[in-house]
Amino acid sequence: MKKITLLLLTLILAACSVGGSELSRNQAKWQEAGVTHYRFQLSVTCFCLFRSQMPLTVEVKDGEIVSMTDVNGEAFPVDDPMSDLVMKHATIERIFSELGSDSVQAADRLTIDFDPTYGFPSEVAIDYIELAADDELYLSVSGFEPLQ
Repeated sequence: MKKITLLLLTLILAACSVGGSELSRNQAKWQEAGVTHYRFQLSVTCFCLFRSQMPLTVEVKDGEIVSMTDVNGEAFPVDDPMSDLVMKHATIERIFSELGSDSVQAADRLTIDFDPTYGFPSEVAIDYIELAADDELYLSVSGFEPLQ
């Protein structure tokens, strides 16, 4: 009986660490690629005001945002307090940081698809509280291009 209990505990712990190790593995892949200047389209979908501005075109160099424009070609207001949620995800490095945060890791449901070449998260679905309405967050990274 002790062997069965130990085996079940081992399997449960292994299952819990899979998501974290996949995130770490892909983050290492991203870091190894050494891309420091890039552009991508970012869509942040949630129960929020700025949905009509998506996708944003973001250019990043050395971890800093060079430019960010909305779907209409207008500059996205990076200093507006309402844009905090977008700014948390405005670079690949920030996306990895947010996905590794305690609040995301504690979400009831977390699904991440990774880019096979560079390892960055390409599709993310977070449901913080499964039975709550309007707490879901979806991220999509598309049109990625290195500019080095």
